[in-house]
Amino acid sequence: MSDDAAGGPGGRGPVEGGPAAREVEEPAPTDGRLERAIGAQVRRIRLASGQTLAEMAVRTGISKAMLSKIENAQTSCSLTTLARLADALDTPVTSLFRGADAEREAVFTPAGGGARIVARGTRVGHDYTLLGALRGPHKRMEAHLVTLTERSERFPLFQHPGTELLYMLEGEMVYGHGESSYTMRPGDALQLDGEGAHGPQELLELPIRFLSVVAYGEIGSSDL
Repeated sequence: MSDDAAGGPGGRGPVEGGPAAREVEEPAPTDGRLERAIGAQVRRIRLASGQTLAEMAVRTGISKAMLSKIENAQTSCSLTTLARLADALDTPVTSLFRGADAEREAVFTPAGGGARIVARGTRVGHDYTLLGALRGPHKRMEAHLVTLTERSERFPLFQHPGTELLYMLEGEMVYGHGESSYTMRPGDALQLDGEGAHGPQELLELPIRFLSVVAYGEIGSSDL
């Protein structure tokens, strides 16, 4: 590093913020996942505590410009700098790494690409299309697009663990849950306990389309 860059005897003066600023002048690596996680946490906690960048700079001895680089994942922090940041934010150093090693799962289903579910209740004119499912040790979610194009005299009742959210897209129907009935039109939503028997009771206006999103709790042996 040249004297100009370091603020040495032949340079342009001391680096703003002093020693702590020099500790964080390494550019962020190409991957940058760790830097993004730290930057996001620093900004989130700083804003939650009501501190401005200027106030944070005073408390840490790090310049506003360098703090901005940290929050925007444009530089890597030394352990000393992380300790200064954590102290100024009144938070454990480890909290600044939150999310750095988390795997984020996503499921993309293109239009018309969902798997058609063949199960109880799937008949001519009754189509259940799986839009996506996220599963894990503490989470499980399934989303279906349900399309009803034919009237039926009898409808199946469903019961399952977890909570279900229905969102009406098209048509009109009466949907039952336990002893209650709900007339649903486009824009209406119904959230229900999946353990209670539920299902369509009467199709008033065809075609009918609605989203069904089921969120399960922690998966246990009873869910397998």
